[in-house]
Amino acid sequence: MAGIRAGEGILRRKPIEHIEETEVGRGARLERTLGLWQLTAIGVGGIIGAGIFTLAGTVANGTAGPAVLISFLIAGVASAAAALSYAEFAGMIPKAGSAYTYGYAVLGELAGWFIGWDLLLEYTAIVAVVGIGISGYFSFLVNEMGADLPAWMLGAPGTGDGHRVDLFAALLCLLIAALLNLGIKNAARFETVVVVLKVAVVLLVIGVGVFHIQAAHYEPFFPFGVGGAFTGAATVFFAVFGYDAMSTAAEESKDAQRHMPKAIIYSLVISMVLYVAACLVLTGMQDYKDIDPESGFSTAFKSVGLTGLADVIAVGAIIGILTVMFTFMLGVTRVWFAMSRDGLLPRWFAKTHPTRHVPTRVTWIVGVASAAIAGFLPIGEAAELTNIGILLAFVVVCTAVIVLRYRQPELPRSFRTPFMPVVPALGVMFSIWLITFLQWQTWARFAVWFAIGLVVYFGYSYRRSALARAGRGDAAGQG
Repeated sequence: MAGIRAGEGILRRKPIEHIEETEVGRGARLERTLGLWQLTAIGVGGIIGAGIFTLAGTVANGTAGPAVLISFLIAGVASAAAALSYAEFAGMIPKAGSAYTYGYAVLGELAGWFIGWDLLLEYTAIVAVVGIGISGYFSFLVNEMGADLPAWMLGAPGTGDGHRVDLFAALLCLLIAALLNLGIKNAARFETVVVVLKVAVVLLVIGVGVFHIQAAHYEPFFPFGVGGAFTGAATVFFAVFGYDAMSTAAEESKDAQRHMPKAIIYSLVISMVLYVAACLVLTGMQDYKDIDPESGFSTAFKSVGLTGLADVIAVGAIIGILTVMFTFMLGVTRVWFAMSRDGLLPRWFAKTHPTRHVPTRVTWIVGVASAAIAGFLPIGEAAELTNIGILLAFVVVCTAVIVLRYRQPELPRSFRTPFMPVVPALGVMFSIWLITFLQWQTWARFAVWFAIGLVVYFGYSYRRSALARAGRGDAAGQG
């Protein structure tokens, strides 16, 4: 097979200059149906959610005060460094898999496996965490309407008296899986409509709230010191990515080389503008000490007598956070699909539906797995699974873009990361800095998952990957 680098063991790389021809021979392919604005909507859907409706109030109340605005700006600048690196790769390697595929092509098979295996857990856990969060809003609204649901279905074991399962969160995970299995075109249409509704709610919050701002609430601007704003940035950073999961859909874009870089940048810019405006409104409407950490905007609007609008915001929060589930379940299924097509996992998983052209098998598996996590784990334990993998993916992508720029500067690039290597180096440093904030339990869980992954890789993937088979001249390696 042309372009295959054989005999390099764990360092063998997917050949970028031949990546299209090598993957044509592997059978399973996705359908290119997504346009620029559908991709952008998926990115915005993944970024805007808990950041505005939950984290902004949490950080303002206990970490940064009105300087939560600065926290989001710092996080946004750091995230932009990674986003620009993703944009260069997305235009150059328009294939499913995102960070997994980029790492495989530049840093070698073991690095690609490492980040792909990692993202399978991280993205699945994010879907579950978001489902649990939406379930909390749903229970609040049901209580507001005077309904009384059975205790057994309201939360995971140990989260409350009589709780046995978070039924609504589990059902939401299965619903998203069913939606994705309708086909990417229909699913993306639904996502676009919901994202438009979500942005409309955020604009409503900003447009109405700006008339209730009191300048006195901005004093003091740094009640916890400048350090509080930086600590807040470490928290809200997890609200300013999502484009990474969106980039896994590159193979389903009509013109990925032109549209993917634009969609990544557009989605981050749109989201950051809305984040900054929303933070100004939130901290201007209420003194930071009075902001509710869990439902900041709803309580802020209630405090100025706009109770009806507060309920609308609660509904908007549910809609808004739902799109995050869609984006990250899309991401994990495309990473799994790409790893299976490359032979690192059984190719049975890479089977796509004959007419809808989506990986139905892995989508249902992820749906059931995320439903189990959402239904039976408390949100705190589930959330701890989400952080480290994303940051490590950013480190891999930012490092890889530097390596490839110097190794193969002649490769055609529809987008070039500016100020090379300063921008991606900043992405690496900021990601490593944020990793230092993670608790030892997070590292322990990650180490266990990584150890399992090493067993799978050396027990199966090392010998069965497409590159290994091509190097041996196996017929299976030729497709």
